[in-house]
Formats: sequence, structure tokens, C-alpha cells
Amino acid sequence: MPESVIAEQSGVADAVSVPAAPKRARRALRDSALALVFLAAVLGGVVGAGVALLHEAVAWAQRTAFLLPAGTHLGADAAVADWRVVAVPAAGGLLLGLLLAALRRWRPRDIVDPIEANALFGGRMSLLDSLRLTYLTILSNVSGASVGMEAAYTQAGAGMTSGLGQALRLRRGDLRTLVGCGAAAAIAAAYGAPLAGAFYAFELVLGGYTLATLAPVGAAVGVAVATASWLTGTHQEVATTGSVHLQGWDYLACAVVGFLAGWLAIATMQGVTLAERMFRALPGPTWLRPALGGLAVGLLALPFPEVLGAGPGARPPPLEIGAAALAALLGAKVLASALSLGAGFRGGLFSASLFLGGLFGGVLALLAGRWAPQLGLDPDALVMVGMGSVAAGIVGGPVTMVLLVLEATSDMNAAAGVLTGVVVATTVVRQAFGYSFATWRFHLRGVPIRSAHDIGWVGELAANRLMRRDAKTVPQGTALAALRRLYPLGAVKSVFAVDEGGGYLGVVDMAAVHDPSLDERIDTLRARDLARHCDSVLLPRDDVRTVLQRFHAAEAEMLPVVESAGNRRVVGYVTEAYALRRYSQELERLRGDEVGEQGLYGRD
Repeated sequence: MPESVIAEQSGVADAVSVPAAPKRARRALRDSALALVFLAAVLGGVVGAGVALLHEAVAWAQRTAFLLPAGTHLGADAAVADWRVVAVPAAGGLLLGLLLAALRRWRPRDIVDPIEANALFGGRMSLLDSLRLTYLTILSNVSGASVGMEAAYTQAGAGMTSGLGQALRLRRGDLRTLVGCGAAAAIAAAYGAPLAGAFYAFELVLGGYTLATLAPVGAAVGVAVATASWLTGTHQEVATTGSVHLQGWDYLACAVVGFLAGWLAIATMQGVTLAERMFRALPGPTWLRPALGGLAVGLLALPFPEVLGAGPGARPPPLEIGAAALAALLGAKVLASALSLGAGFRGGLFSASLFLGGLFGGVLALLAGRWAPQLGLDPDALVMVGMGSVAAGIVGGPVTMVLLVLEATSDMNAAAGVLTGVVVATTVVRQAFGYSFATWRFHLRGVPIRSAHDIGWVGELAANRLMRRDAKTVPQGTALAALRRLYPLGAVKSVFAVDEGGGYLGVVDMAAVHDPSLDERIDTLRARDLARHCDSVLLPRDDVRTVLQRFHAAEAEMLPVVESAGNRRVVGYVTEAYALRRYSQELERLRGDEVGEQGLYGRD
């Protein structure tokens, strides 16, 4: 697919229009790996500061909207008047719906998130669209919708780094790395967890860990956490417990928790889809749906205030409230998150999945203590395992969740138990469902990606970029003798026979035209009689893999590129040898990006 088309579809036109940086600065960044590390560190600090300030701004706005006392948090430790619990989400949903309706008229295309940008568009994101999504997520969270702020943090961080990278005209691989750095810095600053932030980028945004990306991502998360801590000293807390003791059969219990958590993760993701379908089936204008969703969440929050906003975050309530209360809150939180996202509120399930997992682990711990006390299972361990397992199943970052628990608890025993549960949970989700929450949303939109691995270059390397435009055509009725006079032996390899309207009829091999065995029929043979592969054509938007498949099916060395499926006018041609060479060059470039090898003109 041409770069201009990709830019239009991904909404990066405004980002590309940013004035280019001075040529010397661009060259330094393109030719020096250390310069990229330094840039990542600086941007990590900016993202960390932005996350810290956004966190404080949202907390202040929630206290203002719900009249919370100073020092308290929505859904965690403050009482709110019943009428306000219902009215604020409904009013916020109404405002959000009106804003969305206006924005769709202004910018109707979908917003590209970091995973999609790195998978399809080489890291190109629109800074304007990213800021738009950030604002909508803030409004949703302030209104009390049961969503987290992590989507806003990562979108803003990745959008900013992508915009600057485009202004600096970085190579595709370096731009993808910067997008990963922005997302990693956002998660690291939000949770004060540099390792979890780094592997969030490796697993979800970059599609894997490589030596080439280690230093930039590591620099970004380190500076981001330091900056956020220096500015505010606060971050999203993860439930911490005392020392966890695991031995022998306890790991089997962790595996059982992980198995059940995988099914809970699938049910949660499917619940969001069902809620979306339910709201779409409702009569009335689309801008009213967020208000209805906000009203439903507000009513649900009357008995369960923890479902408002991010609630207690990753800190589930104490087990002393009982298994029934925890189970009821678990169901309410799943329902509230599904209603919020299904109605059109913006946000993610990162913190919600941690909270759900903690509740689920708590329920299992209490049930095990009641019905199988002889097992002697550690309740705190099951809470941590449930938290990591459900979150890994929904978010899709197993190592990220293990490291998040490790950084929160500094307990290797707890991390080992969580690892056991996470492995089982992600296996269940992968085998039974096949998607994380983000990739499931892509699937519903018809976007063909399962991870952030770079597949966009396949679409960019299309037939209209591979073709030569000097195609030689001859009328179908051209006699053999005339063909030999027009194109002597060795002048061209093949020509294309066309009808009276210029439509493609087949490829004529000039070596066959000059075959002496045809001399006896020189006056009777016409170009159409020698034409082959009449049904094999390429379209301008066919990607390189489709092109190679067409060559394989036709057993041809050259095929024409026609204007469209309905217009067979020849606009160029592609040879199989050139398509294979360009495909191999791109694969080699990708391999070089992964291992950090030097290219012909510097870093690739």
C-alpha cells in the first residue's frame, strides 16, 4: 500500500506536516545508536512528567465532580451522595456523546493506537488524534465510568514520541522503537514499575525483546519513573501483602487459579462485546448511548461504589468482608466495565483487570479456606496469582504482570506463584479465545493483526511500488512478421497483447516470437495466438505476498499491473525476480532491526 494511502488511513497527515528538524540533528539520530538512547531518555522524562500531572489532574477533577474530601479517591475510600453517584456519570456520558458526535463529523476515521501503529504503519501516529483520545479518556474517568487511565497515558506518550520521530524523519525501525519507549514510560510512571513498563512495550507494542531496543526502552522507563516520583511521589498502587509462602502442591493451586482466571478473562472480554451490541440495538441517537451507560453504571455504583472510575485500582478490598461480598463486587465490576466500554466511554482494562483478578483470587482463597482448610493455602498468594493471571489474560502481557507483582512486593516467592498462574491463564486464553483485549478490538474492527509485529511493510510494498511503467503493448491482431520487425531478438523480453480498447489479453514471449519453427506460419499467426496468462493480472494495491502468490499460481516470470479489476488497461508490469529480491531485502532489513546490525549506510 502506498505511503500516502497509509498516512491517510492512519491519521498521520497532521503529524507528518510538523516542520522537519535541522538536517544535522536528523543525521546524528539516524547514524548514532547512542543519540537514539539519549532521545528516548529525554522523551521518557517528558512522558513521566505528563503521566504524573495527568494523574493528579484527574484525581482533582474527580474530587471536584463528586465533592470528595481532600486526600480521598473516587470508588476507594469516600462516601458520595446517592444523587451525585447517578447524576455525574449520566451527565458526563451525555457530554461525551455530544463530543464524540461532533468529532466524528470533523475526523471520522478511527484513532490509531500504539499497537496498531507499530504493526501496520511503521510507528506513525497522529499527535492530534492521540491528544483527542487522551482528553476523551480523562472525561470518561472523571465522569466515573468504570475504566482506567492507562489507555490515555500510553496513547499520549506514544503519540508524542511518534510525532517527534516523524519530524526527525527517523527510520521505520527507530520510529517503532520510540513508540514503544513512549508507551513503556507511561506504564512505568503510572505504576512506579520500570521493569513492568519495559516489558509492556516489548510484549505489546514492539512485539518482542531485542538487543537493539533494550537500551532506548530501558533509558525511557528509568527516567520516566524518576521524573514522576520527583514531581508527585505518587503512583497507582498494586496490592501488597506480607511474605508469601509457597511450596510443593501450592504451585498446583496457583495453576488451578490461573486456569479459572483465563476463563474469567475471556468472559470479561466477551461481556464488553455483548454490551456494545446491546447498545447498538437500542433505538435513538448514538450520542445518547454514553449517557445511558453512565446512568446504568451510576445505579450499579449505589450498592457497589468501588465500580466508579478506576476504583481502588489494583488494591482489592480486604478478605474480611467475606466471599459473598467479594463475588458480588466482582460481578458488579465486570458488568460496570462492560457497560462503560460498550456505551462508548473511552479507557482501558489494565487497572480494572488487576482489580478483578484480586477479587477473584480473594474469592477462591476464602472458598479454599472454608472447604479445604487442610491444604493450608496462603490467601495472600492466591490474591496475587488471581490478580496477575486475570490481568495477563485480558491485557496480553504475561511477563509484564509477573514483573509488576515482583516490583510491588519484592517477593520472589510471590512472583514464582504468579508466573505459574499467568502461564496457565494465557495458555487458556490463547487456545480457547485467541485474542487479548486489544487484539480482540482490532478483530472486531476488521484490522488483521494479532500483535505488534511489523506487518505493515507488506502492505506498503505493493504492486504499484514494485512495477515498471514502460510496459510494451501491441494490438492483438499484430502479425508475427510485424512483431519481429517491431522488436528484434533481444530488444525486449515480453510484450503485452491488448484489445481495441487497450484491455489486457495476455503476455507474448518474444523468444517464442523469434522461434524459427514458426517461420512457416509467419503470415497467419497473430499476437493473440501467442499470448499466455490472459487471466493472470496484478492490481495496483496488491501487496508483495499477493504478487508472489500470483506468480506462483500462473507459473509466469512477468505479469502486468492493470488499472483496476473492472479496467484491464495495462499501467505497468512486475517481474518475479524483482519482487522476490525486494521481499528478501525487506526481510533482511527487519532482521537487522531486531539484532541491531549496521546497514549499508549506517543503522537500519
